[in-house]
Amino acid sequence: MNMLDTILARRSVRQYTAQPIPEEKLNAILYAGLAAASSKNRRPWEFVVVRDRAMLDKLSECRPGAANLLGKCSAAVVVCADAELADVWVEDCASAITQMHLMADALGVGSCWLQVRLRQAADGRSTADVVRQCLGIPAKYGMMAILTLGMPESHPAPRTVDELPMAKLHWERF
Repeated sequence: MNMLDTILARRSVRQYTAQPIPEEKLNAILYAGLAAASSKNRRPWEFVVVRDRAMLDKLSECRPGAANLLGKCSAAVVVCADAELADVWVEDCASAITQMHLMADALGVGSCWLQVRLRQAADGRSTADVVRQCLGIPAKYGMMAILTLGMPESHPAPRTVDELPMAKLHWERF
């Protein structure tokens, strides 16, 4: 499979089986994130890997709706960053989580990006504050997202090049 095929095949998976993620696959997903590009090679990100069922259930309350995936997945990777280390930590974290997302799919592990930054919990607190409190993440760390992981119950069909929004491509000028 070439890289474009891998990218087109990657889809968000929201339904997981109870089967655990093999350790070697989880490690490869994490390594993919650690290997991501970052501005000035500062690598400001930190990953908190959560596999404890009680904590995943607790984290599922960090925001309404989409966070219920945390109650169904086998593991989650909370992606945050030292905001004092890099002024572009958001972009750096996006690069890392994208690579983990792609690696998960390439290994047959389902994943879904759950936004934390700029979201709110049902009780009015920020999603970031809820996650920070649950996991003991220091205040100086910017909160990006959570990547849910699990063995997929099913996998959406890959996209095709024909489905891509070609009107968004601009050559030479907007």
